[in-house]
Amino acid sequence: MRQGFIKAAAVTPKIKVADPHYNAKEISKGIEEAVRRGAKLIVFPELCLTGYTCGDLFLQELLLTQTREALSEVAAATEDSDALVFVGMPLVKRHKLYNVAAVLQDGELLAFIPKRHIPSYAEFYETRHFEPGSLEAAPFFYENREVPFGADILFQVDGVRGLTVGCEICEDIWAPESPATAHTLAGATVIVNLSASNETVGKDAYREMLVKSASARQIAAYVYCSAGEGESTQDLVFGGHNIIAENGVVLAQAKRFETGVIYADLDIHRLSHERRRMSTYQGEKVREHRIVPVHMEEEETFLERHFSARPFVPDQPEEREKRCNEILSIQSYGLKKRCEHTGCRSAVLGISGGLDSTLALLVTVRAFDMLGLGRDKITSVTMPCFGTTDRTYDNACRLARLLGTSLREVDIREAVNVHFRDIGQSGDCHDVTYENGQARERTQVLMDIANQTGGLVIGTGDMSELALGWATYNGDHMSMYGVNVGVPKTLVRHLVRYYADTCKDEGLNALLMDILDTPVSPELLPPVDGVISQKTEDLVGPYELHDFFLYYMLRCGFEPVKVYRVARMAFAGIYDDDVILKWLKVFYKRFFAQQFKRSCLPDGPKVGSVALSPRGDLRMPSDASAAVWLAQLEEL
Repeated sequence: MRQGFIKAAAVTPKIKVADPHYNAKEISKGIEEAVRRGAKLIVFPELCLTGYTCGDLFLQELLLTQTREALSEVAAATEDSDALVFVGMPLVKRHKLYNVAAVLQDGELLAFIPKRHIPSYAEFYETRHFEPGSLEAAPFFYENREVPFGADILFQVDGVRGLTVGCEICEDIWAPESPATAHTLAGATVIVNLSASNETVGKDAYREMLVKSASARQIAAYVYCSAGEGESTQDLVFGGHNIIAENGVVLAQAKRFETGVIYADLDIHRLSHERRRMSTYQGEKVREHRIVPVHMEEEETFLERHFSARPFVPDQPEEREKRCNEILSIQSYGLKKRCEHTGCRSAVLGISGGLDSTLALLVTVRAFDMLGLGRDKITSVTMPCFGTTDRTYDNACRLARLLGTSLREVDIREAVNVHFRDIGQSGDCHDVTYENGQARERTQVLMDIANQTGGLVIGTGDMSELALGWATYNGDHMSMYGVNVGVPKTLVRHLVRYYADTCKDEGLNALLMDILDTPVSPELLPPVDGVISQKTEDLVGPYELHDFFLYYMLRCGFEPVKVYRVARMAFAGIYDDDVILKWLKVFYKRFFAQQFKRSCLPDGPKVGSVALSPRGDLRMPSDASAAVWLAQLEEL
């Protein structure tokens, strides 16, 4: 439960209709198993103590008496556990029957939550037996003790900051105004739904859509548990279709017609971060809810949740191809609009034979094709200097020619040497001045050629470089429109590969594959035996790690120890823990120290949910201290 994680379980036991004591034993087994797996939030189906399909047997006094006894058995099964358990049952209150969730913890009955929307259409006849429950929580005397009864009850758990649980029952989620909406506006971060939803053709997809959309709209986790094997099949079949979702994403889902348990690790702190981030998540009038405090010991949740090592890159090939095409469209449409607005009918960009400038050129070509402008209006400038290798030089020239752009070569060695003489810089001193002098000279060349051609300088730097400040201030940091500013380095690779796979040009495909195979380097230091000597990832760390850190810090709001925890899981067997920690510290130091470069960032399109524009997603002071973030890592 540390760092906001809590394990939830949706349990569908195999029951016998109208046999509460048998069902209590099966439910108790389910509780035992779920607790053993570390679940702290355990949900069972609607009316599972009796079975949903009892029909008029619900009116029988004997069944109702047996149900009360069976509830005591289930309550006893929760003793010595602080897991919060929701069990469905029929309950008599003032001579009327209600469909309720009994909420249990550590042998105690905490509350009854009644179903609000009682269906009486198609195959459902619940109004024949049940009354709709009241919203307002009121005292109810059950077994000689007072228990809260009402829909508007929330369970506030002290073991996880921000964890508050609300409950609704089956049809409630299908209703236009579900109780969950009011629950979440009143503070609930998790909604549980005890359901008995029968199977018809195509209903499973609709049910999944409801759960996903409910969790997305409410920025909540949603634990949906449905009836399954053991229910009467006289007229209906129940498939035990359990679903656990979080903010629009399904974390776990049961196979229908396979009775059992599903588990998922809910991230409450991430939900809280998302609600703080979204200014539209608010309500003018929120109904008052009764808050039931729940104590849970803070423990280390054993995580089974998957954390992708490349959160910016979809795992599935089909989704990845779709994403790549969409991003290329966003980039090229952004540039197309900028060209139309400024009246520029030409573009200038520096090409190095590396990944970033390759992607920028591919995007520019696509934009010019959309504008109906000749590709010869794109000036591709190669500017060899002290660190340029034959491989990258040849690839840059070939790329410009294969794409049909105009190629200009400006050897900047002499200009840089003159500049070094002017400022008293030795060419043998390979320091930051030596490196940045080359980068700034290249930017000057590009800007002046753009003036000559009446064009725009297209920026090539990517989002990962901006996050780390791995760009020369007023050098490659500067352009007139940066098409790659929203694309992290791990995604740049896939965009170039996608273009290679879909270009239908064998020569271009082979060239792009060789560029993909070239080490990432600014090539500002002399090569050794003709081979690149300056490899970026040797200096600042692996980009796949930094992109991972960036995503979970900015998009999810994770604190450093949480980023470290999930990074160890995602990169197990790839990087040692001490390597991950080393580069995580580097990330925070550079991210805070280099904000001044992002504060004056040129325009460029946002393409994903993480962006660094000072005019958009990231309003961060350039002189903010990283001390608090780094101090947490020093404790590890």
